[in-house]
Amino acid sequence: MPRPKTKTELLELSQKNYSKLIDYVDSLSEKVQQAVFPKGYLNRNIKDVLAHLHHWHLMFLEWYETGMAGQKPDMPAKGYTWKTLPDLNREIWRKYKDVSLEEAQKMLQNSSNSVREIIRNHSEEALFTKKKYKWTGSTSLGSYLISATSSHYDWGYKLIKKCT
Repeated sequence: MPRPKTKTELLELSQKNYSKLIDYVDSLSEKVQQAVFPKGYLNRNIKDVLAHLHHWHLMFLEWYETGMAGQKPDMPAKGYTWKTLPDLNREIWRKYKDVSLEEAQKMLQNSSNSVREIIRNHSEEALFTKKKYKWTGSTSLGSYLISATSSHYDWGYKLIKKCT
């Protein structure tokens, strides 16, 4: 499916890619689910990928809450810029390195539901009109949501598939 351009497409692709990711993880043996990825990857296992996705949901939710309150959110996170994403992603990895796969799955499910609720609560116009909200800059809320959901789930799926 091409990049979503409507609320329905965004909800459908978000759910489809989330389900594909989770179904793939669930299809793997416990041994493979716990296996370490090859060297060269920041995320060292499936749990790390799911925790990464969860944390990016939390960051989006913070941007959204701050932005919709009329303030400028710290993007991507306080103390980081888009150019320092590798540092931020390493910090995310450190934060969740001791959680279990089961915990990461539950956290991801909950935060994913929260992000999808935002999609459901907005009109198509509110989601896809560029510059509608000052905090989204020159793009649309939908563009941020695509990045936080369907595109990021696809990235996670591909990384896990490649490394397992």
